[in-house]
Amino acid sequence: QEQLVESGGGSVEVGRPFTPFCFGSGYTYSLAWFRVPSGKQREAFAAIIWTVGRTTYYVDSVRDRVTISQDMTKSTLYLQMNDLKPEDNAMYYCVAGYKDHSWNVFRNYRYWGPGTQVTVSS
Repeated sequence: QEQLVESGGGSVEVGRPFTPFCFGSGYTYSLAWFRVPSGKQREAFAAIIWTVGRTTYYVDSVRDRVTISQDMTKSTLYLQMNDLKPEDNAMYYCVAGYKDHSWNVFRNYRYWGPGTQVTVSS
């Protein structure tokens, strides 16, 4: 069974980068990052999906600031988020076990970690 554990959260100043990572024990291919901003609904913003080949997805709102990557030899998913903004204040989750269809729909994944919180400070 997939087990996912996110790390790297904490207090980050506005404008600085945020680089969480997620270790997934077990076999992992397609993975994604979701977040739950304070007082808002869960949202997807980046994913690596393996079907015929590998495809990387980003939501437009963060596309120019975010890079998702994975090291399959280490079973680890990474996120590089640059130029952090107050609206990035959120709990960040990695998800795995992609089933099918839309990459940005939470119910299309089987597993998720406990999350890592980032608090954006000015």
